[in-house]
Formats: sequence, structure tokens, C-alpha cells
Amino acid sequence: MSPQALPQDKKWLALALLALAQFVVVLDASIVNVALPSIGSDLDFSQDNLSWVVNGYTLFFGGFLLLGGRMADLIGRRRMFIAGLVLFALASLAGGLATSPGTLIAARAVQGLGAALLSPAALSLVTVMFSEGAERNKALGVWGAVAGSGGAAGVLLGGVLTEYAGWEWVLFVNVPIGIAAALLATRLLPESRNAGARHFDVAGAVSVTTGLSLLVYTLVDANDAGWLSGQTLGLGAVALALLAAFVAIERRSQAPLVPFGIFRRRTITGTNIVGLLVAMALFSMFFFVSLYMQMVLGYDALDAGLAYLPLAVGIIISAGIASALVTKFGFKPILVAGLVLTAIGLTWFSQVDVGGSYVGDILFPSLIAAVGLGFAFVPMTIAAVSGVAPHETGLASGLINTSQQVGGALGLAILASIANSRTDEVMQAAQGAQSALPTALTEGFQLAFIVGAGFATLGAVLAATLISSKASRAHAEAAQAGTLEPVPAAA
Repeated sequence: MSPQALPQDKKWLALALLALAQFVVVLDASIVNVALPSIGSDLDFSQDNLSWVVNGYTLFFGGFLLLGGRMADLIGRRRMFIAGLVLFALASLAGGLATSPGTLIAARAVQGLGAALLSPAALSLVTVMFSEGAERNKALGVWGAVAGSGGAAGVLLGGVLTEYAGWEWVLFVNVPIGIAAALLATRLLPESRNAGARHFDVAGAVSVTTGLSLLVYTLVDANDAGWLSGQTLGLGAVALALLAAFVAIERRSQAPLVPFGIFRRRTITGTNIVGLLVAMALFSMFFFVSLYMQMVLGYDALDAGLAYLPLAVGIIISAGIASALVTKFGFKPILVAGLVLTAIGLTWFSQVDVGGSYVGDILFPSLIAAVGLGFAFVPMTIAAVSGVAPHETGLASGLINTSQQVGGALGLAILASIANSRTDEVMQAAQGAQSALPTALTEGFQLAFIVGAGFATLGAVLAATLISSKASRAHAEAAQAGTLEPVPAAA
């Protein structure tokens, strides 16, 4: 059965399954954060190695996304989705059973690999199942709500599970979900892949995967190693050299992993650049708000998780509104508006105070940021796959996911460095007095938030200039008129 021949009720059930899988992937990037103190205590982690419980996942997720997206096109989107789910579930089980730091970090890395296989395959399946226009916009509104709210929900669920069941359950919870989703996928999802002979670009796959993985590693470890250290500069140079080699390989390959013709589409290129900046602002917001609540306001893990609930609900509601607005006005103006609102929310967060309150310092700016993120994620995802031929949907999905993961690693590395530097300056001025620590931390967070607002503002400017207004208007006009050509089913 081709994707377009799916009955409507089955289409939306399939979307619910794909969205659930994406929710787990996004959630898993943040759910472990709240459990880190418990994990460190139980498994005798050193402080330096504890961050790799998070970074191991990020490293393999970001490094293998582009490869995962192209494999979905070539091998089969449903096949890669199921393979990724099974790998993710088994790695989660291994992580929950881990009795040593090395075992847990390795399990988290394999989780990241599973996520890199299933996430672009899932978005690609949404793209080929729903015709471009109002129908796909509505589907991607659901997708954007899931992707945007997953990070906030992860903090909430992580707090609840850590408090009442133990840190192992932030990993065990993935096992029944992953296995059940893999079984349902065989019944609900159509298989689709590129027609004709399939050639795999081994040299391109090795160079881009190694280059991206090394780049993410360099970024996430830059604060510990030092931005101007030999390690950071050396590994960064090697990563860029590998990515340059990848470009050279692709230009000569008869069957490239990434056909560079896709970047001739102005909207695709512009959306991926904007996606990088959105992630730079978003990842840091979740990170620093969590630290502010727990380290300055004294919230425990459960309270911090509950405090994120309005943000998650706000993103879900605004994403639904955004999908309708994109159909009416096009993806460009909604994306620009979303980034402006995100910048306003982050600017408000930059006013946090040592004696701050939940309502004034967290709730109100969270609601502004929630609307901004819902309005940004949905049109960005729609634009990232708009006008893409069926045989390139996995590639387009892998590209936007890669942009977001690299952007998240880069943004967090930069802003953590800025926040830590400001905190150190204040502590030095106070001659190391512990009574000055809350003020020092708060001033570091304030500076990080304002720079994050700068990332969102730059994203708005680039969205306004790089993304085609003509393509955005054409999308809206055709969606309203119902004249967009259905996306043909892949063979």
C-alpha cells in the first residue's frame, strides 16, 4: 500500500505513533539531566565524567543523523524506523542495568545512534504520508508540538521518576514504549524507499559521520578543555578538514550521500541555518532555567520538573495554532514572529533575580517563550521539507535534525562558557565567599540568557532575509486553494 492510499484514520494513527517515537527521542535528551546527581552517587562517577551521560547521547545522535536520514531513503523508511526503535530500547535497558560509569556512557551512546536512525526516518514518513499543503501542515503542527514540548516534559518526567522510582527508570521507561512502537509500526506504517538501483556512498558516509561526531565532541568538551587549548583547536581543525573532504568526495561521487543540488533551494538552505540558531537558543534556555531553579531558588528535582509544565503545555497549544497560521499566511512570517517572541522570552529570563519568584521570573517568560517556540518549530519543520522530492525526504529530514543537534551543542558550549566566566569573575571579586555564590550564578545565567536572546534575534533576521518570501506565499496560496500536487508515493 502506498502512503497516499492509506485511509485517513490509519494516517492519523500512524502519525500518533511517529510523534510518540519522536517525543521519546527529544525527551531522552533532557530526562537524564534531573537524575544526574543520583546517577553520580550510585555509580561513583567523577565530576568530570558525569557530563558524558548526556554528552555521549548528544555525540552519537548529532553525528549519525545525516547518515540515518539518507539510509532511510535508500534502505527503507519504515525499516530504519523500526531498527532505530529496537536499538534505542535495548540500549535503554542496558543503561538502566549499568553498574559502572563506562557501561552507562556506552549505553547512552548506542541510544543516540538508535535515535539518529529513527528520528529522520519518522519525519520522512510523515512527509510522504501527508500531501503537501494544509494536510501536511496540520500533521507537522502535531510534530512541532511534540518536538518543542519534549525537552520540557523530559525535565518533569525525570523529576517524577527519579523521586519515586529511582534514576534507572528514566531509562527503563523507554523499553516498553520502544518495543510496543516497533510492533505497531509493522501494522500501521507503510514502507517506502527510493526507486531504482541503490548505491551507498561509503567514503562520504565515513567522512561526514566522523567529521560531525568529532565536531560535536569538540564543542561539548570545549569548556572543560579550554576554547583555545590544543585539544579544542586541534580536534576542531580535524573535524572541519573531514567535513571539507566530505564536500570534495560528494562533488565527485556519481551517487553522493548528500546531493548538493538540494542546497540550490533557497528555503532549504535558509531554514537549516535558522534551525541551527533556534537550537542554540532553545537548548540553553532549558539548561539554565533548570540550574537557576535548583541552584538559586532551591527547588528540588520534582518541583523543577513541575515548574516546566506550563512551558510544555504552552508549546503544544501554540504549535497547533501555528500550523493553521502557516496555511493562511505561509511559513516565513510565522517563523519570524516565533523567533521574535522567543527572543523576548529569553530577554525576560535575563532579568532573573537571586530572590526571584516563580510567577515573575519563570512562569511569565516561560509562556512568552512557549508561544515563540511553538511558532518557530512548526513553520521551520514545514519549510525544511517544503517542495522536497519524495526520494530526498530522508535527506531533508536528516539535514534539519543535524542542524538542530549541532546548534544545540554549539549554543550550550558557548553560553555555558559565558555564564561560567561571569560567575568566576563575581566570585573572585567576592574573594571566594560562598555567600556570594547565588549572586554569582545568577549574574552568569543573566548573561547567558541575553546572549541566547541574541541568537534568536539573529535567527529572525536571517529567516527574514534568507528564506524565500515567494515560496512561502506560494505555499499558503496553494494550501488554501487545495492545489498543491500530492507527493507521489516512493517505490
